[in-house]
This record gives sequence, C-alpha cells and structure tokens, in this order.
Amino acid sequence: MDFQGKRALVTGASRGIGRGVGQMLAAGGARVAVHYVRDAAGAQATLGGLAGDGHAVVQADIADPAQVKRMVDEAADALGGLDILINNAGIYTEHPIMETDYDEWLRQWNMIIQTNLLGAANAIFCAVPHFVQQGGGAVVNVSSRGAFRGEPLGPGYGASKAGMNSMGQSLALALAPQNIHVITVAPGWVETDMAAEHLASPAGDATRNQSPFGRVASVDDVAYAVCFAASDRAKFMTGAVLDVNGASYLRT
Repeated sequence: MDFQGKRALVTGASRGIGRGVGQMLAAGGARVAVHYVRDAAGAQATLGGLAGDGHAVVQADIADPAQVKRMVDEAADALGGLDILINNAGIYTEHPIMETDYDEWLRQWNMIIQTNLLGAANAIFCAVPHFVQQGGGAVVNVSSRGAFRGEPLGPGYGASKAGMNSMGQSLALALAPQNIHVITVAPGWVETDMAAEHLASPAGDATRNQSPFGRVASVDDVAYAVCFAASDRAKFMTGAVLDVNGASYLRT
C-alpha cells in the first residue's frame, strides 16, 4: 500500500494495534503522529521504530474534548497537514451488572463512553477541517467483535463499540461529499500485551479455538485491514464495518 505524501494521526499508538498500524503506514511512506495518553516511553519506542522521517509524538487524554482538539491540531502542525485519522485508542473495564454497585456502574459507563465513543467522535470533528483543506481524507475507527457478540462482563465497552459502528456509518454518509471516507474495523481477540495474561491462562486455548484457525489475530492481521481501509483504494467501501476475527463470530 502506497502512502507516500500522506499524513496520519494514530491514537493509542504506544503499543499493540496502534503501534502496528503506525509502523505499517510509515513503511508505506506516510508521516505518522504517534498518540499516547500516559506511556511516553512506549510512544517514543513506537516513534523510533518507524521507517522514514518527519514523524511526531502527541499526547492527550482522549476523554477530554479540549485535549483532543489540541492533539489533532498539534499533529497537523507537526506533519504539515492531515490526511488520515486512525481512532484506535480505547479502554476496556469490567463491571458485571450483578456484582457492581451503582456508583461504580455510573463511573465506569461514563469513563468508557467518554473515551471510546465521544473521544473518537471529537477527534473526527477536529480532523475534518484539516481534511477539507487537503481536499479529502480517511477515518478508520477500530471497533470490536464485542459490539456484535456482546460483552457480559463489560457491557459499557460493547455499547461503546456498537455506537462507534453506527457513528462511522452516519459520518460516512455525511462526509462523502467532502471526499472523506469512513470505515470501521472490528477485531476479535488480538495477540497484544493487553491480552497476553488472558491468552496465557487456562482460558487461552478456549479463546484461540473460537476461530477455526485455532489462533487469535496477530497485530499485523488487524493493522493490514486498518491500513487498507485508510488507503484511497478503499474509498468506495465507506460506511463498511470489516470483521477481523478469524470467523470466531459470523454475522449477516
């Protein structure tokens, strides 16, 4: 995939999927803004592993609307414009309804929705003027299989990702006249640091066996789908939600 001349902001890029996406975009010629919330060392490690030059690091709490605007504008200034936004940053917490008190229930729902859904929506809003200035752009939202399969231990997470899917479809319709396409990628389990403890536990084999391949996705499996979705060749797929779960969950 050719990203020569493209400028991309990847949120949540200090590790995992975000790091893999940043590396793949840079390998294709893009200049990349690596976003992080708290892991400055991880962001610097991502930056150091990017091919080419002209990359940058930006910091923001995605749950804070003012910080989101600053992040997007700083990324555009550092890169000389903005063509691609990858909304990858997100959080997962467990709050099973039968085991959580009301105050904790409210706290976790508010935190998850503000970060996973509203944070992504605000980043898109702030990126659009930069895209329009460049004559178009691409947004890729990283959702989850949990939006369809359900998250009994983390219902706020499942709801936030279902909202992200719907938001992407609505904005695909709204932004196509501006030559901006919006695609959502919905992975299942991915072999990242965040999933390592679960995958190494006795439950790991059951999780891997949810897919007929007998494994979970690699970071590259997901990063390739995200980068393809961000490419100009995917423009007419705008509004799509792409499953990357190894047939561990099928829908029609």
